[in-house]
Amino acid sequence: MPGGLAALLDDIAALAKLAAASVDDIGAAAGRASAKAAGVVIDDTAVTPRYVHGFAADRELPLIKRIAVGSLRNKLLFILPAALLLSQFLPWLLTPILMVGGTYLAFEGAEKIWELASGHAKEKPAPAVVQGEDQEKQMASGAIRTDFILSAEIMVIALNEVADEPFVSRAIILVVVALGITALVYGVVALIVKMDDIGLRLAETRDGAVAAFGRFLVRAMPRVLAVLSTVGIVAMLWVGGHILLVGVDELGWHAPYELVHHAEEWVHEAAGALGGFLAWLTNTLASAAVGLLVGAVVVTVMHLVPRRGGRAAAAH
Repeated sequence: MPGGLAALLDDIAALAKLAAASVDDIGAAAGRASAKAAGVVIDDTAVTPRYVHGFAADRELPLIKRIAVGSLRNKLLFILPAALLLSQFLPWLLTPILMVGGTYLAFEGAEKIWELASGHAKEKPAPAVVQGEDQEKQMASGAIRTDFILSAEIMVIALNEVADEPFVSRAIILVVVALGITALVYGVVALIVKMDDIGLRLAETRDGAVAAFGRFLVRAMPRVLAVLSTVGIVAMLWVGGHILLVGVDELGWHAPYELVHHAEEWVHEAAGALGGFLAWLTNTLASAAVGLLVGAVVVTVMHLVPRRGGRAAAAH
């Protein structure tokens, strides 16, 4: 009996070690997958603050919470099961679905530029704080809809990084990635949009250099949010274009992505110490150009063609 108990304890210890090793492996794999998706995470962080702009200070954090919960719901209830099932049974379908999402992102970015260029954005609507709860729901829905595409890209990138793992391990890793990235993105977004309130608090309650820094934050944050809004538009074009470039390459049309890749390599070799950054910038600008081109085509179809058709019908 003591021998049997000792053997049982040995088995339990071995299982515990195996479980600990599995946890370490899953943690490492989740870290690799998250790092691989870092570019899209940055884009997600840049895109979101523009949806919170114009709301009363006491509604900013509740709105961010609503968007974060919607983002987590996107990842865990829709994207994760679909990605796992598709990767298991219909892996060839992942790329076309992502390309549809990339086209939508390109359309959103190009539409913002079209509104600015055509003058539709000159007359600003009433501040969101005046428009009330309906405007808050509308902005949250728009943010969650955009987040769905970015989250899908994040999750698929993470999935590709751990494609060789067993099915259950893949599922656990993607859950860890979803929780970690959502907390990171919306934690940073919350910090950004509340920075002016933090500055105001420092200016009112502290003296000297700390108070001066608080006043600097209050003055600077509107400009920072305006810059982030522009960065968010560019990010949608960049990510959308990159999804499309990689997608057509995976589907067999290699020329567009190879052209960008060769340009990236040439810049890397020619630029010396700044080669890495300039090569990345080359890829980013090329992806944004593709996103703008595709987005412009969709904007033309969605806005200009129906309008001309309506004018022709009215004239007739």
